[in-house]
Amino acid sequence: MVVKDSQPFSMVDDCGFKEFVALLDPTSTLPSRRALKNMVLQRYEEEKTKAKAVMQRVEAVSLTADMWTSINMDAYLAVTCHYVDDSVKLATVLLGVLPFPEVHTAVNITAAMRSLMEEWGIEGKVTSIVTDAGANMVASVRDLNLRHALCFAHSLNLVVKKSLDVTPGLEDLRTRAQKVVTFFKTSTTAKEKLREVQEQMKRPVMKLIQEVDTRWNSTFLMLQRLFKERQSVGAALAMLKTDTFGTNWTEMLLKQGGQGMPQQTLQLIHRWSDQKTHWFTG
Repeated sequence: MVVKDSQPFSMVDDCGFKEFVALLDPTSTLPSRRALKNMVLQRYEEEKTKAKAVMQRVEAVSLTADMWTSINMDAYLAVTCHYVDDSVKLATVLLGVLPFPEVHTAVNITAAMRSLMEEWGIEGKVTSIVTDAGANMVASVRDLNLRHALCFAHSLNLVVKKSLDVTPGLEDLRTRAQKVVTFFKTSTTAKEKLREVQEQMKRPVMKLIQEVDTRWNSTFLMLQRLFKERQSVGAALAMLKTDTFGTNWTEMLLKQGGQGMPQQTLQLIHRWSDQKTHWFTG
């Protein structure tokens, strides 16, 4: 459960979990938090040793690498290895998710990548590497003297995002939608009022979705949810008697775009979303 469901080690100290385990088997004894941690680390080392042994038998591999930031703003470099196993099936192993407090320069990324390849004994087996089009990643792959393939999903994301940014009227619509969503996201009172209204209208209780700058499909999800919940949002704002968006929030949201603007936008972005899902899920 700790590994598969991302549960904390402290779960063994939870009264409810102890009662649950005792109900299943009164004679069982739960390990301490420290013992559980040691068990997981030991299992990790065992699986890593097995994976390294497989890497020694493999003749060629490809890598994917990505820099990302956690919700706590901690930076990481994740590197995944792809290869064909003994059963002639595509297999994948995570080489590492490395904390990356250093400046994200090509030199530092190259050093981290080279260290991982040496640790796993695949220095001369890497045929190609897939990354985004960031200048630091491009330079790093060039320094490693590897064949470089740009991530198609990332490139598509940039194309659609730029298209959305230059679509007449859409930028204003997105800004207005973001303001409404932010209001409900940051106000406990507003959030609770929206939930009450949805229940009164016998609608599913659904939270609003905020747009994420690095994910264009979040624009679609934000507008889709807001447009779907426009009646409950409007009623909640009326009950809250807020003047943040004026007397008519729907008029504020649709201003300069016309009543058809959200629907037209949703239809357009939805096509991209469906096509992307088709491309990347087969």
